[in-house]
Amino acid sequence: MAEDNLSQRMAQFSAVKLALLAEQLGQQRDIIQSEPIAVIGLGCRFPGGIDSPERYWQALLAGQDAMDEVPADHWDHQRYYAVEPNRPGKIASPLGGYLQGVYDFDPQFFGISPREALSLDPQQRLLLEVAWEALEHGGQSAEQLFGSAAGVFVGIGAYDHGLRLFGGDSDEAIDAYYGTGNAFSAAAGRLSYTLGFTGPSLAVDTACSSSLTAVHLACQSLKQRECRLAVAGGVNLMLAPALSINFSQANMLSP
Repeated sequence: MAEDNLSQRMAQFSAVKLALLAEQLGQQRDIIQSEPIAVIGLGCRFPGGIDSPERYWQALLAGQDAMDEVPADHWDHQRYYAVEPNRPGKIASPLGGYLQGVYDFDPQFFGISPREALSLDPQQRLLLEVAWEALEHGGQSAEQLFGSAAGVFVGIGAYDHGLRLFGGDSDEAIDAYYGTGNAFSAAAGRLSYTLGFTGPSLAVDTACSSSLTAVHLACQSLKQRECRLAVAGGVNLMLAPALSINFSQANMLSP
């Protein structure tokens, strides 16, 4: 009887202890989930020559119109433009939001050979440059962050550069760097590898909400303590006319 009573008391004590621990764990989770996320640095590239958070803010205040004709290094604007709507293979709008000089890049700054850079999607180049600027804007040293549990979350969905290489006149354009130069996963992975980040690294494509989804996932990862710092954002370059033709045929472009 004495042993039975002792066992019962120990079981009751364990149950109470477990309940207290569960309550403390729940409180700790509530604290973690309610903690604010600090945005400590920004970097950007937008149409209209907007290449810094400060210029972006001024453009918003001024109501700047950043629409322009298609740059020559994207596609032949005159070949595809047509005033009449719904002409097969044509684009009814002469304007769009485009970045200039997207192929300008200093690959050796990021430890990339000039030969590999030829197959590298300009979207990956932009991610490297803008992420570096965002870290500098936030007062973060890339050298000190190397090897840290920082995460990378990239919204990306366009694959125009890969299509241009694959649809060229010669299959010789498909080299050893084609896969890593154009895969969405490699866009995030290259950023993590170059910066030496050891936290989560992923690319997400949810169409127009890709960047927002990437930021959401970064915040969740920070709250779950999967990483201590996160680089989050998105990139989108329209380097081929196919989607613009598609949008035009669907009457989704304003003339």
